[in-house]
Amino acid sequence: MSPSDHDIIHAIADDLPVGVWVARAPGGEFVYANRTFAEIMGQGGREDAAVGGYSEPYGIFTRDGRPYPEDRLPFVRALQERRVVVVDDITIHRPDRTRVDVRAFARPVADAAGQVTHVVIAFFDITREVAAERARAESEKRLHRAQRLEAVGTLAGGIAHDFNNLIFGIKLLASELAANERDEGRRASLELIDDITERSATLTRSLLGFARRGKHRAAPVAIDDVLEAMRDMLERTLTAIEMDFDLAADLRGTVIGDHSQLEQVVMNLVVNARDALRDVADARIAVRTRSAPGTIVLEVADNGPGIPLEIRDRVFEPYFTTKMQGAERGTGLGLATVYGIVASHRGTIEIAEGLGGRGTTMRVTLPAADRPAAVAPAPVAAVEASRGDGTILVVDDDALVRRAIATALESLGYTVVQAAGGAEALEVARARPGAIRVILLDMVMPRMSGAATYRALRELDPDVTVVLMSGHASNEDVQELIDLGARGFVAKPYSIEALARTLRDALTP
Repeated sequence: MSPSDHDIIHAIADDLPVGVWVARAPGGEFVYANRTFAEIMGQGGREDAAVGGYSEPYGIFTRDGRPYPEDRLPFVRALQERRVVVVDDITIHRPDRTRVDVRAFARPVADAAGQVTHVVIAFFDITREVAAERARAESEKRLHRAQRLEAVGTLAGGIAHDFNNLIFGIKLLASELAANERDEGRRASLELIDDITERSATLTRSLLGFARRGKHRAAPVAIDDVLEAMRDMLERTLTAIEMDFDLAADLRGTVIGDHSQLEQVVMNLVVNARDALRDVADARIAVRTRSAPGTIVLEVADNGPGIPLEIRDRVFEPYFTTKMQGAERGTGLGLATVYGIVASHRGTIEIAEGLGGRGTTMRVTLPAADRPAAVAPAPVAAVEASRGDGTILVVDDDALVRRAIATALESLGYTVVQAAGGAEALEVARARPGAIRVILLDMVMPRMSGAATYRALRELDPDVTVVLMSGHASNEDVQELIDLGARGFVAKPYSIEALARTLRDALTP
């Protein structure tokens, strides 16, 4: 080959859209590299690198950040296997700290005697291809997780519904008996039963929150109002932890949701962060908000040990907890409840790196609203059960629940008529036009749902007074009927005081 031919070949090779690198066999001494190779690798061919010492000089790593094993590099494999070898799991850490994913084709070159004298490797930049594949894999992973959690949520919601009905009857009867019990000891025992059922109700509310079946009233809420209302309490409670609030000033009136449920999200996330900081000397929690196009972002970050990658996909599942022993043993419902509430508000939650490169950030993204924010609700004072009069129609498919409600209402002075379902409720309403003051209607019933029953009752009497009740109705169903004119809602299990208060409000003009 003449010198001019050699120059022409080098010029052509330099302009190839693929990186070319050539080394002698078997030692791997550098022979040639074109311009594209230098662009991909961030440096040209190195005279100081040979077999057994390629990874460090050229910055060759696996996709997960470990130095690439020298015995699995393309040059070594091409020599061992004496054929073209394709390697596409390499990430190059360039000297300027940027990274590039590459695919390498290594081809052994033999002389006339069949002895391998050189190895030629072609390098292709596949960074975009790898990024797209990672995005697809992450999307599928999120989809599978959402489907799994949806299935678990459906099961949890069904269990909570049945459990609610059982403890609901106990709670109502215990309250009614306690109100009429003169013996102090028996009254104390009945009040203890009421306390136990209330704790059980808290458990079912957490399950319903995860299952996206806990009722929430859709109204404009300022996230910063929610946080400001909780700020003093959180700072006084978590005295051993440095709390940092970084609240955007432009977030007022931007989220449609339920103020109390959003408070529950913040509380559960902060408590979860606190639990991760028990053995951290410089414990810090940052609560941050910011706006993004069409969304509001709430973050709770800590500088704890972080969540191991192998369990990140499970932390939102109910009853999954890493706090297994002692007084601080977890229920496994905190993050599950957060997930359910966020999903019911049409938002998303994701896990990211925490403070200072440590710990965990829980990032909640909610749709922005276009209406002014509601004023944060003031605490509601306790209301004593009040007596009433008139006839109430109780509609529920569970006979035990109907009996318990009837007993409680009769103790308040009401006359009670019962119906086991929607069709029977319509028959009673037709037979007693104008005689029924309030219809207490369960939302979840077989054959004819509460929503269908409500619409049919309104066709009979547009001015009918209906109070909804449920332990398993979806937020959207409840809100829709309230918007149509239902006068109230009580979530099972409720107390006799809550029932009396709701009926009084429904009957107030």
